[in-house]
Amino acid sequence: MIVFLEGIVEVKKPAEIVMNVGGIGYEVFIPLSSYDRLPLIGETCRVIIHEHIKEDSHTLYGFMSDEEKGMFEALVSVSGIGPKLGLSALSGLSVRELKLAVIDGDIKRLSSISGVGKRMAERMAVELKNKISIAESLEAIAGGSENSLQMRKTKDALMALIALGFKEEKARNAIIKISDSEDISSLDVEQIIKKVLSGK
Repeated sequence: MIVFLEGIVEVKKPAEIVMNVGGIGYEVFIPLSSYDRLPLIGETCRVIIHEHIKEDSHTLYGFMSDEEKGMFEALVSVSGIGPKLGLSALSGLSVRELKLAVIDGDIKRLSSISGVGKRMAERMAVELKNKISIAESLEAIAGGSENSLQMRKTKDALMALIALGFKEEKARNAIIKISDSEDISSLDVEQIIKKVLSGK
């Protein structure tokens, strides 16, 4: 199994690249989110690979981060979503936007992905919800894993709300609602909890 490719970018297009690895050219299909982070043609890079093997084909899909690959694999595990639609989803929305849309059950946002209708969006929301961990959902609300202070505040607020008797999903959705309307990083844990309790 190919886990990653490290080599020279020979061809670079929005939906695919060709990697020269030791004199062998590998065609790799990529989402726009990865394309934006690729180096110039002729430069070296490492691309994380998902192999899709069928009886009549062997296709490589590449990503610039483990997070993108993980979301792609979660997407293609949904009934009716193949690799092309998985790439389309990652090209239309960031990993964080996809996670927030799933957590929030935002069918309209998921339906905005090219090739995804209302029924497919509803299926995505249901099937992916259980595949997004508490840590990942907190990370998405906080704005990414790089913001550890913000993530810690969000986690502390969630745990406090659960201790106050809130169901985990209800508490999480309440925090998401606040983060949608204002910059949650400017709030401390107590302020987040007060806003949830006041319904604002």
